[in-house]
Amino acid sequence: MITAPGSGQGKSMVTAVLARLHRNAGRKVRVFKHGPDFLDPMILEVASGQPVYQLHSWMTGEDECRWRLAEAAQDADLILVEGSMGLFDGDPSSADLAKLMGIPALPVIDARGMAQTFGAVALGLASFDPELPVHQVIANRIGSARHGEMLKAGLPDGISLLGAIPRNEAMAIPDRHLGLVQAGELDDLDQRLDVAAALLAEVGLDGLPQSVTLSADTPEPPPTLLKGVRIAIARDAAFSFLYRANLDVLALMGAQLTFFSPLTDTHLPEADCLWLPGGYPELHGATLANNVGMLAAIRAHHAKEKPILAECGGLMACCEVLVDKNGESHQMLGLMPGRVEMAGKLQGLGLQSLSMAQGELRGHTYHHSRLETAWVPTARTRKMAGTEAEPVFCQNGLVASYFHGYFPSAPELVAAIFRGEPLTPKETHYA
Repeated sequence: MITAPGSGQGKSMVTAVLARLHRNAGRKVRVFKHGPDFLDPMILEVASGQPVYQLHSWMTGEDECRWRLAEAAQDADLILVEGSMGLFDGDPSSADLAKLMGIPALPVIDARGMAQTFGAVALGLASFDPELPVHQVIANRIGSARHGEMLKAGLPDGISLLGAIPRNEAMAIPDRHLGLVQAGELDDLDQRLDVAAALLAEVGLDGLPQSVTLSADTPEPPPTLLKGVRIAIARDAAFSFLYRANLDVLALMGAQLTFFSPLTDTHLPEADCLWLPGGYPELHGATLANNVGMLAAIRAHHAKEKPILAECGGLMACCEVLVDKNGESHQMLGLMPGRVEMAGKLQGLGLQSLSMAQGELRGHTYHHSRLETAWVPTARTRKMAGTEAEPVFCQNGLVASYFHGYFPSAPELVAAIFRGEPLTPKETHYA
């Protein structure tokens, strides 16, 4: 488990570069991401050359966490799990997952501006939870070889310095309001990763950890409730927030999946239903508005009341008007009345669930825009504490919300959405 005392320490890039380092050494590396995240896995897939899945004992479930790691262990030489936030942040936290899986935690600590205090931070992480093994740490962004020696000398007994990474441009990836820049937007990503991998090898981070044993039962496949259903999925720079597990479960339920680009395509593939996932439509408002062929095609699909699932960025595209961060207004699909406007701060964040008669779909929200609409929501998601959160709109075949669902948590509900069946909220009482 590659973790850190908090966000911004560099654990995402360290995880990616470790994956590339071992891949370049001829090993098969599998990487997983703790918690709901779309952007880090894009980088991690490029780094490892293997698919990346989410692990989270609440969102994906404990059994699935065990199964995914055990399945990967059958032919992988190394498994890395990138934590989320700080090691003990959240409920469940990265530490909880590490304990559940029986794997050690390896903190990455930004050492800029620190000397002996580095050892105190390491000791705190190692001793906070006696059930979690923390035997090594990585120092990131050190200023010199002497700096690294000071950090190593200041560590308490029982904690060793696995490696000290010097400051280097190759270890940095630009970000924006939702996180890291998408992997497909970085033309030199492979080159960056290779340069950074060589850097990590120089500081002794090319060794393998001690082995652990992983075992789990293979889950039962979901029912084939979407056999023969053709689902067209938007996938491009504006709509890219797709969990691999979501695509997998749709295929296992019998759906036929095709992909299209609302940015560049002028027509839809033959489809019974559409999925407009999250992404960055606010960065491509003019292009989306000017693609009149695609707008007409999606409107024609909707006019026949064929199912459409619109998540977050997809919801934004379904409104009449999108106002970007520069205040520019762009005409969108107009499938639902109202407008969305980019806000100066975060508007929604956290793990949530949607409870309907067909099941409880778990997932999360994370958005920086505000919605204004006359529509009355059919249901609302609920936070883990039980309070109401994001509205979910269901009208004329359209299901739209800021909520990102993790499909394997409720395949029957997901199938009902794509089959256009009526959705009825189910009251859920939380402890």
